[in-house]
Amino acid sequence: MIRRSAFVVAIVLFVAGSAFAQNVPPRATAFATAPDIPYESVPNFLKLPPNLYLGEGIGVARNSKGQIFVFTRSGRTRLFQFDQNGNFVREIGQGLYGFEMAHGVRVDAQDNIWTVDEGTNMVVKFSPDGRVAMVLGRRPEAVEGLTATEAPGTPAPAAQPYRFNRPTDITWDPAGNIFVADGYNNSRVAKYDKNGRFVKSVGSRGNQPGQLNTPHSITSDAQGNIYVADRGNRRIQVFDSDLNLKKSFDNVGAPWAVCITPGPHQYLYSSNSNPDNNNSLLAAVSGEIYKMELDGTIVGKFGKPGKQLGEFSTVHAIDCRNENELVVSEITAWRVQKIILKPQVQTSQANARRVQ
Repeated sequence: MIRRSAFVVAIVLFVAGSAFAQNVPPRATAFATAPDIPYESVPNFLKLPPNLYLGEGIGVARNSKGQIFVFTRSGRTRLFQFDQNGNFVREIGQGLYGFEMAHGVRVDAQDNIWTVDEGTNMVVKFSPDGRVAMVLGRRPEAVEGLTATEAPGTPAPAAQPYRFNRPTDITWDPAGNIFVADGYNNSRVAKYDKNGRFVKSVGSRGNQPGQLNTPHSITSDAQGNIYVADRGNRRIQVFDSDLNLKKSFDNVGAPWAVCITPGPHQYLYSSNSNPDNNNSLLAAVSGEIYKMELDGTIVGKFGKPGKQLGEFSTVHAIDCRNENELVVSEITAWRVQKIILKPQVQTSQANARRVQ
């Protein structure tokens, strides 16, 4: 009886494992062909005061001085500031009405700090000294009551100009126009002028060109092109500053975080992340970060899945203000790592893989 039970359990586990394996997203095609970039992680980079801890590593960004801002979920959502050496400086916005479930933080060209909170559906701009300077969106009011759960298959309500539905990230073009990835439910990118006035939006849920399925991260280049990490569709879509679709990069896995370097020769970094949820099969297809030309050419890759120093466990945000010195936040490892890249030679475009 014992042998038969063990045999039955083994068969069940084998079948379940096989079925799950068929549903595991394939590793990005570029992983097998892109050259490796040597790198190292700086040990004990962030220094927190006693009895203060990071929760989920949700957002990370640096300003022009190299100071670091970390948006984290723990017992509550908090925004921490560190100096360029990782020493704790202060907390910004403690108890703010716009903080409930952190999703992204970015710093603009004037060193203003912007937070994106998917729980309150609000984007908050802080001046460099930590004062609230602008608010976009609105937190659902308790007096409005609970929202009824829609039946499966019910179309999402039309997006409103000044209302978000679980937004994820923010970027700007050179003119100062604001672009918000209104991610989980509205599946759009909304454009506002520098004063916060709505201009237009693009996107609806779907997998056709110009449609989006969880626009999870967003960044821009010096020409004002907008790069959207279309995570659910496993691609990066590129729009001009008027939100006209220009091109799409596929086969880079599931892009959770995107970032573009400054300078005359800009590079795009994109993380291929899938949370492992304690399952080694799914963990095997996450953990790498790609370095790309702005035309989609993969020039290198680095990283592997894991929770040790130098490994990555669901990268949720990347700061690439310095091309070879990245700061990355990880949602499932509850940390921020400073990564030093050590490129040996510049890969020629003739040998690099072009994403189709």
